[in-house]
Amino acid sequence: MSTVLIVEDDPLNFRVFVKILTKVAQLKVRGTEDVDEIIQMVNQKDVDIILMDVSLSNSFYQGCAVDGVRIAQILKSNPQTAWIPILLVTAHAMEGNAEHLLQKSLADGYISKPIMNYQNFVEKILQTMEK
Repeated sequence: MSTVLIVEDDPLNFRVFVKILTKVAQLKVRGTEDVDEIIQMVNQKDVDIILMDVSLSNSFYQGCAVDGVRIAQILKSNPQTAWIPILLVTAHAMEGNAEHLLQKSLADGYISKPIMNYQNFVEKILQTMEK
């Protein structure tokens, strides 16, 4: 069974994602905002894909506050963790923003919040994991 790591600071969004991914897609789900824990899980290959919220309020790396874009950069720039597919999950997906966020973060794709179509949400995750 594939495992999705959700990096999300909003408890409601986290619960919605968990429900969709476990009920609709039959995926295993883990969640954390702790950057060291994220890196450890990826290094141990405990997760198959990351859903990364762009705006995080409780994530720190080496003593500095970081957002989802920065965490994606950290993972994608390290050869040991660059393999992990990352989908940015953001409410900041206005025209042009998504392309800029993808280029800056090195992420593999993005999903706009709020999630309106659960099936499309699941399909995007499964397709990204298959690449």
